[in-house]
Amino acid sequence: MKKREMQHETKKEFVHDVFQSIAHKYDRMNSVLSFRRHKVWRAKTMEKMNVQPGDTALDVCCGTGDWAIALAKASRTGEVIGLDFSENMLAVGVTKVETEGLEQQLQLIHGDAMHLPFPDNSFDHATIGFALRNVPDLRQVLSEMKRVVKPGGQVVSLELSKPTVTLFRSLYYFYFQRVLPLIGKVVAKRYEQYRWLPESLLDFPDYRQLADIMKDEVDLEIVDVTPLTGGIAAIHIGRKKGQTCSE
Repeated sequence: MKKREMQHETKKEFVHDVFQSIAHKYDRMNSVLSFRRHKVWRAKTMEKMNVQPGDTALDVCCGTGDWAIALAKASRTGEVIGLDFSENMLAVGVTKVETEGLEQQLQLIHGDAMHLPFPDNSFDHATIGFALRNVPDLRQVLSEMKRVVKPGGQVVSLELSKPTVTLFRSLYYFYFQRVLPLIGKVVAKRYEQYRWLPESLLDFPDYRQLADIMKDEVDLEIVDVTPLTGGIAAIHIGRKKGQTCSE
């Protein structure tokens, strides 16, 4: 096995273990650590996506299913699939889907974001939320997402980013690197896992760099890049080149 492939596999196994271990506290911790901003950011992303009734969607690295559920509700009748590699996260999500009564429209499946098990041109939208920095190769995942959306379809990332204002960036990194792991230790009884999450952002591209990758390397048409809350997070919406059948 090549060195790069070994690094990818090592990261994949480590991230899998992290999310398997925090699945039962994941939703609560998201709200605590982001001051509930993640819900506002997702709502803003959905507004920009403008999902239409009947649209189909794939939520990659769906976790406990919140974004997949939002997509299903917006689509009303279109098929929505959520995919994740953590069985424990999916188990939490399945309970939510059943509570919402969406079993006929929304399916959560176990799978690998690096190798999506769907034919080309299958969905109107492919989304990934707060997970792109955790995958072994973000370019491959984005390319896979592009592959499975229809011509004219949207590839959407909602992800943590890096604040652009120097003072705010310093305060943010202090919270993210020093305070966040301690909260994880107290609330979720997991220190090492929440210490790793800030580290996952260090080498991740900022929102300008990610936009360039999506446009120049993945060959998407970038239609919208929106920093959120001073650059703490960012929305990237790329469109697969070509026209939809209705256009």
